[in-house]
Amino acid sequence: MGLQNTQPSADGDTSELNSPRFGSAVTDTALSDAILTLKKRRKILILAILLGLGYGIYKAQTQPKLYEAVGRIQVRSGSSNEYRLSAVQALGGTDTASKMLTEIAILRSDSLMLTVARDMNLANNPDFIGKDAPHGNIDDPAVRQATVHALQSGLRIVLVPKTEIINISYSSLNPKLAADIVNKVISAYIQRSYETRFASTQRVSRWLSSQLDDLKQQVETSQEQMMDLQRKLGIVGFDPNHNQISSSLEDLSKAAGEAKIARIIAESRYRVLSGMDPDSVESSIDAAPGAAPQELTQLRTQLATARASYAQMQATLGPNHPQAKALRAQIDELSKEVTKEQNRLLLQAKENFVVARANEVQTKAALEQQKTDAYKLRDDLIEYTLRQREFESNRTLYEGLLQRLRTAGVEAGLESLEIDVVDQALPPAKPTLKRRSTVVLTGMVFGLLGGIIIAFIVESLDTGLSSVAEIESLIELPSLAVIPKARRLSVEQSSTLTPTQKNLSVLSQPKSQFTESFRALRTSLLLATTGHPPKFILLTSATPSEGKTTLSTNLACILAQGDARVLLIDADLRRPSVHHRFGMSGKTGVTTVLTGAAPLEEAVQTVPEVPNLDILPAGPMPPFPTEMLGSEAMDQLLRQCGDLYAYVVIDTPPILSVTDGVILARHADAVVMVVRHGKSSKHVVRRARDLLLRSGAPITGIVLNAVDTNSPEYYGYYGYSGYSYSSGDSGSWEPQSDSRSKDRRTGETD
Repeated sequence: MGLQNTQPSADGDTSELNSPRFGSAVTDTALSDAILTLKKRRKILILAILLGLGYGIYKAQTQPKLYEAVGRIQVRSGSSNEYRLSAVQALGGTDTASKMLTEIAILRSDSLMLTVARDMNLANNPDFIGKDAPHGNIDDPAVRQATVHALQSGLRIVLVPKTEIINISYSSLNPKLAADIVNKVISAYIQRSYETRFASTQRVSRWLSSQLDDLKQQVETSQEQMMDLQRKLGIVGFDPNHNQISSSLEDLSKAAGEAKIARIIAESRYRVLSGMDPDSVESSIDAAPGAAPQELTQLRTQLATARASYAQMQATLGPNHPQAKALRAQIDELSKEVTKEQNRLLLQAKENFVVARANEVQTKAALEQQKTDAYKLRDDLIEYTLRQREFESNRTLYEGLLQRLRTAGVEAGLESLEIDVVDQALPPAKPTLKRRSTVVLTGMVFGLLGGIIIAFIVESLDTGLSSVAEIESLIELPSLAVIPKARRLSVEQSSTLTPTQKNLSVLSQPKSQFTESFRALRTSLLLATTGHPPKFILLTSATPSEGKTTLSTNLACILAQGDARVLLIDADLRRPSVHHRFGMSGKTGVTTVLTGAAPLEEAVQTVPEVPNLDILPAGPMPPFPTEMLGSEAMDQLLRQCGDLYAYVVIDTPPILSVTDGVILARHADAVVMVVRHGKSSKHVVRRARDLLLRSGAPITGIVLNAVDTNSPEYYGYYGYSGYSYSSGDSGSWEPQSDSRSKDRRTGETD
């Protein structure tokens, strides 16, 4: 009982399911799927088309006799455009298409419709409003809304392509009323156009007049402010850039420079005199200002002469001679005069330096003050320039608005000339009816479209699994076989058959498509595992009544038709049914073997119709079936059966109802999930697949059971390309032109 570990792991790994062997078989295009869906839901399409046809015939027979009156108007650019300013045209001009669409929207407006209804008293006209609609005062909201909506529904406004002409038509049961409504709409539209545009021009004129008053006041104020600044700046009649402040600033700048130079010279003289040798002072002093430098020179000359005379007299007369003493006193006096004169010259240089520095400081202060005045003057000049520009701007705007006001007065009388009546509406001579064939065809088309939509909606809401491609795509498992519905035997045929042959179609109908599908299932199972064919084959399903017992019994018979011995075990201990299919007794079976009441050899029953097939029924119903199937005795029983038989087919309960099938699946070499056509839902099958994967069961694939071969999605399986045995020769094959049998087939349940 070696298990083949080629199945997905319990944690949901489906990497091998995406391989070419387990890959999806969905190869149809989206268009082919849509066509297949429509074929499947053809009853809905046929019903929808019939309903649309009936509705179209009803509408064609009961359509009212409506009279349509038509009027035409031309909306052209008015002559008032010649008087408009170019700037206004650039801002407000629109192309012809936009203008015509705007006019059409105005013709359909509620206000215009209400004006027409009020003038014609349509709210109390039975030919217009009908007998069942509300009548009364047009100012009542309900009456007004009903009247306006009725007027808009019958009114049709169309622009003639590439022209400025608009067709206005109205359909009514009364031909005169239809013409009167069209003419009234045209007249109301013309009157509204004149009134609204004239009123708009008047509003513009009034607004411009009020703006002119404000602008006039602003111009006067700007002019007064500019004149005040002119008087303040003293620039009336001459260039404001040349004035007294500018001239004074230039003079002070020059004087400040000269004072700085004089201060530097005086400071230099003082520094030189204070730091030089007193004997060389006279050579460093200019003639001006102050005392002449010759006086100091004369004193120095006299001092030198006296000193020479004193030296000579001292040598001849001696120092105590009266003349020598007198000359000595003169020398001392001259020395004091020289020192006094030197100090006076140094003091004079210092005073000149102090005066020059004070002059420089005062000149700079005056210059800075003059600069401040100049800066203030500059600000005043800038303000003056701004005031002047503001004055010019206000004056220009005032003159422009004044001109526009005069132009608007001319345009006010010309706007009403833009609409011209081309054709007045006349009462039509005969009603306008739609072609009956067009109405019927329209109803059929809408019915077909509705049927297609409903068909796809029903298909999307259908959770059932009906095709192999859909099942393979959903649960990612390969399809082993597609089992069609078994043909019901007639009374004459069943009267000569044994109970086993009656319940097993592979025995009673060996040449049918049903039997051929089980041969295909046998081939798929034998080739499903690598190395050797599976010995233990377990069949289960998600829910009851999916046909797993039918598949188990017929598959066991097909396997036993060869040379190998086959054992069919009924492991459904809750609702056993295998022994009923073969007409056997269910007193002994799996439960008696597991409890030790009987050995395997006594519990196994043979099938006379299939010599190589043995049956092990379920036996009496135990109190705890799950514990019995998961016991060690069950493992020993399966090992014993594996030693005696080449194939062991196990029929188990639904895995979503009980866990018996999940427990037994661990001992199988191949697990086959049975899905009934049109019964199983998507989430149920996916849930069953997940349970088997988590338990580690070797899921080999699925089998789609009880398929209606007349279904469009299975035309390729059992359609014109199908083959069957010839009725006259059991050993040869021949193609069958159309094997879609007209016989109704019914599926078998568990």
